[in-house]
Amino acid sequence: MARALARRLALLGMAASMVLLAGCAEGGGNGDPGAIPLASGQSCGAIQQELNKLLGKGVQGKVEAASQGKKLSPAAQADADRYNSLLNQYLGARCHV
Repeated sequence: MARALARRLALLGMAASMVLLAGCAEGGGNGDPGAIPLASGQSCGAIQQELNKLLGKGVQGKVEAASQGKKLSPAAQADADRYNSLLNQYLGARCHV
């Protein structure tokens, strides 16, 4: 009886290890889910152009102010939010690599 229980526990441990290893292999072993695909019609170049346009409008200062908890006008907050959203898409899709 004790042998059967020990064998079952060993098999359960092996199965758990296999599940963990499979999860690690999927993300490169570091928890990285990989590149996130862009939505249909989007491209890295188009996102980069829009980021540059916002930077040209001075959005960097707005983003910094918002991150410090400062109150922004609705238009400035919209620009900061748009910039952050585009930057997340750009980085998530690994456009910078």
